[in-house]
Amino acid sequence: MCISLYISTIEAGSGKSAIALGLIEYALRKTTRVGFFRPVIHEPPPGKQDEDIDLILRHFWLPQPYDASYAWTDREVDHLLGQDRQDEVLDRIIRCYKFLEQHCDFILCEGTDFLGDTNVLEFDFNCVIAKNLGCPVLMVGNAHGRAVGDTLHAARIAVDAYAERGCRVAGMLLNKAESDAIPTLTAALQADFGASLDLLAVLPFDQKLKSPRVREVAEQLGAEVLFGHSRLDTLISGYLIAAMQVQNAITWLQPDQLIITAGDRADIVIGMMQADKSANYPRLAGIVLSGGVRPDPALVRLIEGSRDPLPVLLVKSDTFTTASRAAEVHTAMVAGDAEKIHRAIGNFDAHVDLAKLEHLLSNIRGVGMTPKMFTYNLVVQAKSDRRHIVLPEGTDTRILRAAADLSSRGIVEITLLGIAKNIEQMVRAQSIPLDLSLVRVVNPADSPQLERYAEAFHRLRKHKGATLETAREYLLDVSYFGTMMVYLGDADGMVSGAAHTTQHTIRPALQIIKTQPEVSIVSSVFFMCLDDGVVVYGDCAVNPAPDPEQLAEIAISSAETARTFGIEPRIALLSYSSGESGQGEDVEKVRKATRIARERRPDLKLEGPIQYDAAVDPGVAAQKMPGSEVAGRATVFVFPDLNTGNNTYKAVQRETGAIAIGPILQGLNKPVNDLSRGCTVEDIFNTVVITAIQAQKGRRGGDG
Repeated sequence: MCISLYISTIEAGSGKSAIALGLIEYALRKTTRVGFFRPVIHEPPPGKQDEDIDLILRHFWLPQPYDASYAWTDREVDHLLGQDRQDEVLDRIIRCYKFLEQHCDFILCEGTDFLGDTNVLEFDFNCVIAKNLGCPVLMVGNAHGRAVGDTLHAARIAVDAYAERGCRVAGMLLNKAESDAIPTLTAALQADFGASLDLLAVLPFDQKLKSPRVREVAEQLGAEVLFGHSRLDTLISGYLIAAMQVQNAITWLQPDQLIITAGDRADIVIGMMQADKSANYPRLAGIVLSGGVRPDPALVRLIEGSRDPLPVLLVKSDTFTTASRAAEVHTAMVAGDAEKIHRAIGNFDAHVDLAKLEHLLSNIRGVGMTPKMFTYNLVVQAKSDRRHIVLPEGTDTRILRAAADLSSRGIVEITLLGIAKNIEQMVRAQSIPLDLSLVRVVNPADSPQLERYAEAFHRLRKHKGATLETAREYLLDVSYFGTMMVYLGDADGMVSGAAHTTQHTIRPALQIIKTQPEVSIVSSVFFMCLDDGVVVYGDCAVNPAPDPEQLAEIAISSAETARTFGIEPRIALLSYSSGESGQGEDVEKVRKATRIARERRPDLKLEGPIQYDAAVDPGVAAQKMPGSEVAGRATVFVFPDLNTGNNTYKAVQRETGAIAIGPILQGLNKPVNDLSRGCTVEDIFNTVVITAIQAQKGRRGGDG
């Protein structure tokens, strides 16, 4: 049975796309069979797609076609309703919905946008659609800039109207509330609707979700971008018309403002460029030059020679018209806008009662461990017992962006290694939303712990000829310093590798932290988040050609890692043949490794050698390995060598769009994890969360 929910807003601008993101994210934690449907969309410009459908399908990788995600455009509906053909409109909506329903456990239906002049008729039409689809309705109201009484009055009218038309209203979310009004609104909402509606919530206003990016302003003003192409994704906090002398104008500057001035004001352009670079003034979003007046060639040469210049846009309209149009720029979240999307989902999770949402959507069929469920559970688990993670590469922008998300959500405590001034400048220069008061910044060269760390390293490595002086030199390296923090208990785990090689990350860990007593090698796994579940691949990053003993260790370590993260281990040791059919050195190595692993851990479900298709496909498994506990149901895949494992994980990732989390190192006494130098912010985020959970589960010890 597929269940559904219909989101309908009371008016335009209520922020239903942010609510839709939160709901889809939540549903994907329960099942991968999630659909998104808009009965009627506002007709997009030629060559464009509906913003909300494009956002949901691309961000969540929903497999449904774009054309199956809506039934009509508003222009088509207006034409048909004008001819009294409402039944035809509804028939097609139901037909499209039913087609999607065949492939889903949950469908989120999103109502119309209220962008036209017929809001009353549009409201009624949403009621009719929801009733005919049989969907419970989740109302979304706009509380921004309104008195509590006015907000509640509009909510009552909307709920009553839907109920009178035979719809089941399941909940009311009041969005964009001022922070100081949330307690009053929450109490009033509960008093009015607590007995009749399942889900009630008040969500705060978030200026960053409403703020356009410089790119959006440029597109909607039809501006020519003269300079600063690399900074067009900066969020704009507000606008300043700079008509006064430059020495007066700079006193009005605020962070991330867009400056609007006449095209012939070279003094303003130079002044704002300099203010943007100055540590005494805020980082700006850009400059718009009005009147179609291009900068003088000498000024152009000056700007072209500067590093990372401020975006400069040129428009033909006058200053007043430009400012008016800029203030009306429509901003929308897009699939690649990770900052806004994460803020919207985080806002939803923080202010909506997920237990009540669980009850409302309790009939969604579960399908095991979905990728969203897996990543969500990781965050919940990490937050339940916060750990301290050190990030040695504190001047890498990707590290800083991940640190911003991790620290603002309270998932882990973070120490960044680097020079504080350099990190502050980078945060400012790149407009990274990192609150430096939430993290620690340590420069190894002037750390009061340097001598203690050097002495500890000397004790550990003096048998290898290390002197106290060479120990001090080693500890100036951020990888060694961070590893020593973990060893001595000043941090619980380390994540590095965004700007360093794998060996540069692993070598200090092997020298200082060392492997667990029963383990002879460090190995790695990737969590592969596939459409139908999460599985473990090992070893795809560390050991080029493991022998049978090492391969058995990798299998056992990978099984333990899987179990730690909520995946029942069914281990397939892979080869080019299954069972006893194949001969040769390579397959014999896997056969021997399987015997060793079974002897050491008879409690584990192991199969090998086994081919990949027999490990994952029940039909193939029934033919090649009947009666196996693993064949056709494997969750842990152990590759015979690095060449096979690394190529396989990359091929699966590329061809299926799977999320690959890792490599996650296993076998060390305390957690240290390596990043790919091509890692994304999301990769870093996930690896830090996993490292924190490893620290929760891991052994304790050290020299301090």
